[in-house]
Amino acid sequence: MSTANLLLHPVRLRILQTLLGSGHLTTAQLRVRLPEIAPATMYRHIATLTRAGVLEVVSERRVRGAVERSYQVRQEMAVVGQDARKAMTLEDHRQAFAAFSGALLADFDRYLARDDADPAADGVAYRQGAVWLTEEEFAELVTEIQALVAARSDRAPGDGRTRHLLSLAVVPDEPGEQPG
Repeated sequence: MSTANLLLHPVRLRILQTLLGSGHLTTAQLRVRLPEIAPATMYRHIATLTRAGVLEVVSERRVRGAVERSYQVRQEMAVVGQDARKAMTLEDHRQAFAAFSGALLADFDRYLARDDADPAADGVAYRQGAVWLTEEEFAELVTEIQALVAARSDRAPGDGRTRHLLSLAVVPDEPGEQPG
């Protein structure tokens, strides 16, 4: 299975997004956070991600005769790399973006369904900006964004911290005429 197919499947993408920044969770905890996913489906996709090395088991304990495992994402494995993106067809990209968009919408719907949802107070933001960049400047921007997120991604829950989901979609616009 290609990396893109592995990571961008709608159910596996939801599992990964739920685990990112959450430390480690058991399958039962994932089921509470993703009640729309049937238990058998959840177990099957967790097994697929674990076999592929994207998830790792961080602990095991016996619960009523069964083994309960806690999983975490191996960040370096949860990326569709440049080579994999190059190998994708335009239709593959369309499907991958649809899965990404669907997962993003599901996250937002889940947030809005909370009794304490307050988008203004919680700093909810959705915006689009445009920048004119050379390929080198664009690569530098991507590196800077990755560094900013990475510098904060090791912070643990607690101490008044709230988990925030940052999603980024970068789409080149039509070249058009440059101003001036």
